[in-house]
Amino acid sequence: MFKTKIKTIVLAASAITMAIGLISFPEDAFEASIRGLNMWWEIVFPSLLPFFIISELLIGFGVVKFIGVILEPVMRPLFKVPGVGGFVLAMGMASGFPSGAKYTARMRQEKQLSRIEAERLVSFTNYSSPLFMFGAVSVGFFHNSSLGIMLAISHYLGNICVGLMMRFYGKDEEKSNSYHKKTSSIKTALQQMHRTRMNEKRPLGKLLGDAVLSSIHTLLMIGGFIILFSVINKLLFHMNITTFFAQGVIAILHTLHLPEELSMAFISGLSEITIGSQMTSGVEEATLMQKAIITSFILGFSGFSIQAQVASILADTDIRFSPFFFARIVHGFLAAAFTFILWKPIYEKIGLNGQPSNSNPVFMMIDNGIGIHFYEKMMDYGPLITLAFLTLYLIIGIKRNFVH
Repeated sequence: MFKTKIKTIVLAASAITMAIGLISFPEDAFEASIRGLNMWWEIVFPSLLPFFIISELLIGFGVVKFIGVILEPVMRPLFKVPGVGGFVLAMGMASGFPSGAKYTARMRQEKQLSRIEAERLVSFTNYSSPLFMFGAVSVGFFHNSSLGIMLAISHYLGNICVGLMMRFYGKDEEKSNSYHKKTSSIKTALQQMHRTRMNEKRPLGKLLGDAVLSSIHTLLMIGGFIILFSVINKLLFHMNITTFFAQGVIAILHTLHLPEELSMAFISGLSEITIGSQMTSGVEEATLMQKAIITSFILGFSGFSIQAQVASILADTDIRFSPFFFARIVHGFLAAAFTFILWKPIYEKIGLNGQPSNSNPVFMMIDNGIGIHFYEKMMDYGPLITLAFLTLYLIIGIKRNFVH
């Protein structure tokens, strides 16, 4: 009872503080909201929507069930989750957060995962998209496309290590659930896929419409959180709350032999990763390696904005948020550690720092090309894609309401 009262007071005080900030700094709040809206409008919506729609169709057609049977012998021993976790892992890596949470929640709702398995899975399928790491952070903020390779390696390695650690989570609660080894032949996988498709009673048009509506509904929620935390981060800065917390961070940075000028960027990154990464790139007193370490932590921790999105998605299930939050802290530290450890052997010695090298053709492909070009095109055509699908969303919604 006492804890609930304290929680009520804290939440009320936070809301009042934000209201005072909005009244005191209306122009800054407006600029921050426009910035968040542009990010969602230009990048987030058009880049995530195709993945969300396709994933809904893959689930409806039974392809995910097929993948689950095939990957069961891999995912179960490594991460102690069913084979469908492989689909969630792949989609999370490709499309970025909060896709892993969305697909995990969907699998849990369909009873393909137990609660403990879902909590394990969501903890290590929370990835920053390659588009964001290579396009926005490396090229847009640091003007160094090769840095994206270093950030991506550290980010992915850190999250895989989190998955291997989380396999031990919930062992006591799972003792009563015995697992019987299943065959994973192609024939069995095809049978499962066919059975799943036959159990899907919705016609193709209805299935496609539901996929579009569900995906856009999720993206609208994500957009709201992006705008909200963009405003909150700006208000905290102008109300000197960020500066207050930065004083405590300075002591930690000194212990790690990092310049104290990174403190403000670090605090901002805890709230919103885009702002934190951008501020980190502009700290002239820090070396590139030091800035990369802080950026890696920010990407691993994901920021309270992403975590709030995940919490909202998980709220529709019985999946607890606390394991995910713990995993984000661990992921942040692991990603930062991998950046420090691998900086010289990967970034410097094989030529990612701009020095000539013949040993990195794959890296140079990424450096020169496709991801960065795609990011630039997304900035040009993203708003048109967003507008088109929002119009389609309204048409489908109005039509269905009219029919009913």
